Amino acid sequence: MKRPTKFVFVTGGVLSGVGKGITAASIGNILKARGLSVNLQKCDPYLNVDAGTLNPREHGECFVTKDGAETDLDLGHYERFLDQELTSSSSLMSGRVLLKVIQDERAGLYKGEDVQIIPHLTAAIQDYIINAGEGFDVHIVEIGGTVGDYESLSFIEAIRELGIRVGRENCLYVHVVYLPFLGTSKETKTKPAQNSVRELRGLGISPDILVARSEEMPVESVREKLSLFCGVAPRAIAMLPNASSIYEVPLTLEDTDIADVITEQLDLKVKKPDLKAWREVVKRAQTKHSRKVTVGIVAKYMDNQDTYMSVFEALKSAALWNDTDIELKWVDAEKIEKNDVAEMLKGCDGIVVPGGFGTRGLEGKITAAQYALKNKLPYLGLCLGLQMAVIAAARNAGLTDASTKELNPAAKDLVITTMEGQEGKENTGGTMRLGNYDCNLAAGSLAQKVYKADKIVERHRHRYECNNDYRDQYESWGIRASGTSPDNHLVEIIEGIDHPYFLSSQFHPEFKSRPNRPHPMFNGFIEYLAGKK
Repeated sequence: MKRPTKFVFVTGGVLSGVGKGITAASIGNILKARGLSVNLQKCDPYLNVDAGTLNPREHGECFVTKDGAETDLDLGHYERFLDQELTSSSSLMSGRVLLKVIQDERAGLYKGEDVQIIPHLTAAIQDYIINAGEGFDVHIVEIGGTVGDYESLSFIEAIRELGIRVGRENCLYVHVVYLPFLGTSKETKTKPAQNSVRELRGLGISPDILVARSEEMPVESVREKLSLFCGVAPRAIAMLPNASSIYEVPLTLEDTDIADVITEQLDLKVKKPDLKAWREVVKRAQTKHSRKVTVGIVAKYMDNQDTYMSVFEALKSAALWNDTDIELKWVDAEKIEKNDVAEMLKGCDGIVVPGGFGTRGLEGKITAAQYALKNKLPYLGLCLGLQMAVIAAARNAGLTDASTKELNPAAKDLVITTMEGQEGKENTGGTMRLGNYDCNLAAGSLAQKVYKADKIVERHRHRYECNNDYRDQYESWGIRASGTSPDNHLVEIIEGIDHPYFLSSQFHPEFKSRPNRPHPMFNGFIEYLAGKK
């Protein structure tokens, strides 16, 4: 008889951004290292149906799963820490659940019952959670927001009820809190954490494990105080001070023996943990290398570096495995439009032009790509970065009006245009090419050399495509389409012909990069830059 799935619920208190996502991913990491099959899920309280319409300046990047779900950036952490691909079932937003409940009510599925938050909405949430965990030994669920937020209450109530539904012996609750340090008194304060636990208890959940985040490691008496006032056993309290790299967190949790607490309470039979590969990642992250490269990120979202989280992590991972230190330099795409591009890119060994939406900053990105083509500056373009590169090549070759329909629909030469079947839907959500698509690589191309393969599968998130009417002109522009869809209808990769390293993809390779296995496009880029040092 198959054992039931065990559930680990991760909530947060005191303040937002306390580290629930990294904590959940790290727990998954150390449980998987013990031979367990693990899945992760993020429950977000926003009324959006998916994360595709959230503001990236406030919420960071939109991470895309292999089956095309637009999700919260925490799923990127989950995939990198677990080294496994997740699906749309790992992302649940309030809007999606509410929409289903309303649709079921309209379809008469409630058979005349009054439809209420409890039990109907909370039961629907539980169904999503249980279905996502089907077939796994452990299903870890992060509840977005902070305990006490009105919008999170239905999720908190749902996981409380789920403990009754599947049996308390199959559930474990982890609460992540923050311990502020007062410099005036040189004291770590536990009162905010106590209040957060009290509030969670008031909602019917007593945490089994407390993860205490702090700037530095508190004195041991802090653990004793938390145990006394929060009702959590001392061995079930994990102190988690700031780390130099987020990849240290699983090892820090491993050293606290929290995995033993979890496996004992959930009665899980496990193997001796194998964290050798992960320790190698951390060792490399902590090593000072003799070589250093500076990479310019030609960006339009400058308010929040989380907007390019997966890009940054992919670059750092590639640097680690090429024994190279990396400095990431922000370059404001809007400012390039008004300033000397050579001066703004000064000191960069190479540049990356990442994805994005909207017209702001596009001319600056095109100018940066033009400069890279003319001056043989190594260039890596990601999604929008490919489109800007094609426009740059066309303009360099004399098509001064070359543009994208997104920027100038009336342009004479729309070398980038709306993909077939999407005309008139440019401003609506969910109308893009999303998720995994196959790609064939041209023999002898830089792309084939970097991938060491002829066929690849990559994830997409975009609405516009290269206009096939101009493809026969690419070589005269100094570029070539070195990656295409299997039917040769869609351009997936372009590269410079007479250029040391100019490579761009229509897809988002950053989503498939791992800290222990850098993505080929990023690895090739950093390998080339490091080789020049």
